[in-house]
Amino acid sequence: MLGGVFNFHSSWKDRRDTYRDKPLPLQCIRLNFREFQFAQAMLFAIEEINNSTDLLPGISLGYKIYDVCGSISRGVRVALALANGNDAVSSHSEASCGRPAQVQAIMGERSSSPSMAIATVIGPFYIPLISHFATCACLSDKTKYPSFLRTIPSDYYQSRALAQLVKHFGWTWVGAIRTNDDYGNNGMATFIETAQQLGICLEYSVSVFRADPPDKMQKIIDIIKASTSKVIVTFLSTTELYVIIQDLSLHNLTGYQWVGTEAWISDSHTAAMDRHHVLDGAIGLSIPRAHVSGMREFMLDVKLLNSSSNEIFTEFWEKLFSCKFKQSESSAGNQSECTGHEDLTGVQSSFTDRSLMPIFNNIYKGVYAVAHALQIILGCNKTCNNKVQLDSFTILRHIRNIRFKTKEGDEVYFNENGDPPAKYEIINWQPTKNGIVDFVPVGLYDASLPADKKLNVQNKTIIWAQNSQQVPLSVCSEKCPPGTRKVLQKGKPVCCYDCLRCAEGEISNITDSITCVRCDPEFWSNERRDACIKKEAEFLSYEEIMGALLTAASLLGTCMTAVVAFIFFRYRQTPIVRANNSELSFLLLFSLTLCFLCSLTFIGRPSEWSCMLRHTAFGITFVLCISCVLGKTVVVLMAFRATLPGSNVMKWFGPVQQRLSVLGFTLVQVVICILWLTISPPFPFKNFKTFNDKIILECALGSTVGFWAVLGYIGLLAMLCFFLAFLARKLPDNFNEAKFITFSMLIFCAVWITFIPAYVSSPGKFSVAVEIFAILASSFGLLICIFMPKCYIILLKPEKNTKKNMMGKGHQNRSENSK
Repeated sequence: MLGGVFNFHSSWKDRRDTYRDKPLPLQCIRLNFREFQFAQAMLFAIEEINNSTDLLPGISLGYKIYDVCGSISRGVRVALALANGNDAVSSHSEASCGRPAQVQAIMGERSSSPSMAIATVIGPFYIPLISHFATCACLSDKTKYPSFLRTIPSDYYQSRALAQLVKHFGWTWVGAIRTNDDYGNNGMATFIETAQQLGICLEYSVSVFRADPPDKMQKIIDIIKASTSKVIVTFLSTTELYVIIQDLSLHNLTGYQWVGTEAWISDSHTAAMDRHHVLDGAIGLSIPRAHVSGMREFMLDVKLLNSSSNEIFTEFWEKLFSCKFKQSESSAGNQSECTGHEDLTGVQSSFTDRSLMPIFNNIYKGVYAVAHALQIILGCNKTCNNKVQLDSFTILRHIRNIRFKTKEGDEVYFNENGDPPAKYEIINWQPTKNGIVDFVPVGLYDASLPADKKLNVQNKTIIWAQNSQQVPLSVCSEKCPPGTRKVLQKGKPVCCYDCLRCAEGEISNITDSITCVRCDPEFWSNERRDACIKKEAEFLSYEEIMGALLTAASLLGTCMTAVVAFIFFRYRQTPIVRANNSELSFLLLFSLTLCFLCSLTFIGRPSEWSCMLRHTAFGITFVLCISCVLGKTVVVLMAFRATLPGSNVMKWFGPVQQRLSVLGFTLVQVVICILWLTISPPFPFKNFKTFNDKIILECALGSTVGFWAVLGYIGLLAMLCFFLAFLARKLPDNFNEAKFITFSMLIFCAVWITFIPAYVSSPGKFSVAVEIFAILASSFGLLICIFMPKCYIILLKPEKNTKKNMMGKGHQNRSENSK
C-alpha cells in the first residue's frame, strides 16, 4: 500500500467533504484485506487530524491510496506519479483531488525490497517516504536512502535482540531459515554476526523464496531432517513461512523450537494456517501492543464504500461474507445472495482480527508525524499561514527533527537514521484447548536500556515446543564441567568440542573452560580437578612408624654401647680389656655412641641447623670411629712385629702415636666439613618434583662435591682398615682382634657400597631412611663384631680372661721357635 498525503487550505465546514471525496484505487487481481486495513488506518489518522482544531487548523489533508499488489515495478511507477502530481496512475483509477497538488509525503511500503526501490527513486526529490513495516537495516543508510523514515524499529536492533534471546536460553547450536530477499538476507546476516560474537553457532543457514522449485524445497527439508539442532531461527515473511511449515508437516518434522520475527510471530493469519501445529511453542519479537481509541470502530464502519463510485465494495463485501450480489458476474449458485446490510460485528475473519493493531498504530504515527511537521512549517497557532511555499526538503527536515506524543501517550521521534526507538515485546505461541493459539507476552526488549537490562524474559510462563515446560536443549556439545577443558573438534564450528580432563596439577574451576591452569608449586589439584588443594608436606618424622622404628634402633644402639662401655670400665683391669690399647677401645665406644645419636638428626622437619649438623656430625663421628679401628688394627700388626727377635717397632707406634693418628685422621674430615659448610652448606629444600601431590621437605646437599668428599674419605679409611685387618687376620694369638675387625670392616664396606644406589634411587623421605639405616647398620656391625666377643669372655667365660690364655698359643709357638 502506498498513500500520498496532500494538504489543502479550506474552511472547517468543508473538511469532511474533502476527505470523503477521495476514492480508493485498490486494483489488484485479488482483494487483500491486510492492505485494505492499512489504508483504513491511514484514513482514520487523516480524518482525525482534519477534525482537530489544535493540529493544522484551517488545513485539510487529502490523500491518494494505491495497492501496489506486491509489485516493485508498480510501486516505483506509483511513487513517481505521486511525486509528479500525476493523477493518471492507473487506467482504472478515478481518484481526483479538488485541485492539482504535489504530494507532501508518501506512506508505505510495507516490505523492505519495494521500499528500497521506491526510496532510491524518490530520494533525489527528498520526498519523505515513511514506512510502517519495512525493517531492513540497509534502509538506515542515509547516503542511499536520504528521504526514508519508518515508524517500526530497524532489523539492526531486531537481529541483535534475537541473538540475545537465543543466548538467554542457552541455545548455542541452531539452524537458520530466511526469505531470499533484502529483508531476510540483511536481517539474517546481522543475526549471524551478533550470534558469533555471543558464542552461538549455526548448523545450517538456508534461504527460501515462494517461487523456488520443489527440488530446492526438498533439499531444505533434508537439511533440517539431518540436523541435530532443535532450534530454528527465522527471518521469513508469512508467505515463505507457510511454504516451509507445509512441507515440514508432510514429512512429520515437528517438535522444533521456532524463533520468529515481527513478520509473523503475532500474526493470527499465520497461526490459522498452521493446521498441523508445527509452530506451537514458538517464541519471538513483536511490535509492542498498541491501542488507538476510535480506530477499531472506524475500521469496522465500511458502509461508506457502498457507493456507485466505489467498485471495490462489491468484491470486499462478497469476500468478507462469502456471498454474491445478483449483479456480480462471478456469482455462483451455491452461494448465498449479498444484501449489503450484513452485520460485520458478528464476522470472524482476518479483517475483524485486531492482532495487526501495532502496525496500524505505526501508520497512525507516520501520518501524525507529517501533520506535526506541517504544523511547524506553516506556523500554525489558531490559524495556519497558507502563503508559505512548501518544499519536500523542508518537510523532510522537520519530520526528522519532530518529537511529539500521541493521544495515547506514545512518544514519536526519529534518530539520525530515520528510525524510531527500538522496543519489542517477546511473544510466545501457546495453544489452547480449542486449537486456537494465544499470543502471550512473556518479556520485553528495550534497546535504549543498559546492556544487562535490555532483555527481560519471564521464563516460567513460557510453553515450549511439544507443550513442554522445560527449556529445549540445543547444543552441539554439552557444557564442559569444572575440571575439564574444551578441545575443538576438527573441521567443526567452535560450539562443537570434546571435554578433556585436566592433567594432574592443573584445574579449571569454571564451566566451559578453554584452558586448565597449573596450580602453584605448593598446591595440587583435587580428584575432580576443579580446585587446588595445599600439598601435604612430607618428611621423616618421629610420629610415623618408620621414624619411630629408626629412633628406637638408634636409642637401642646407644644403650648397647653404654652397656659395653660400662662392662669395659667395670673390668678395665682384666687382660682382655687392657689388651690392644684399652684407651682406643673407650674412644671407639664413645665414637660409636655419637654415630648412633647422629642418626637422630636425620629425623624430623629439616631446618637450617639440622641440615648442616646431620651430614657433618655423621662424617666426623664415623671418621673418628674408623680412625680408632684403624689404630687398633695397626697396634695388632705392630704388636706381632714387636715379638720378633731384634724388633723395636712398638716404640714408633706407642700410645702417643696412636692418639695422634686418630686425631690426625679426624682433623682431615673436620677440615673437609668446614670447607663444605663455608663454601656451599646444606640447606632446607622443598622438593616439588619427586611427587606431584606432595612436598618433600629435605636437606639439599649444597655442594655435592663436599658430600661425596666426606663419604669418600670415610670409605678410604674403611678400605685401608679392612686391608690391614685382612693382613693380620691369621696372626697366632688365642684372641686375635684382627679377625673381628676384618669382619666388621667387611660389613661396614658392604653396607656403604649398597647405600649408594639405594640412596640415589630412593624417593623423598625414603632416601633419608636409607642413610639412617646405613649409619645404624654399620654402627651395629662395628659394635657387635668388635666388642661382643670380648663381652662374651668377660661375662660368660671369665676363666679365659687371663694373660696366659690371651697369649697362650702364640707365646708357645714363639718360645719353640726361639729354642
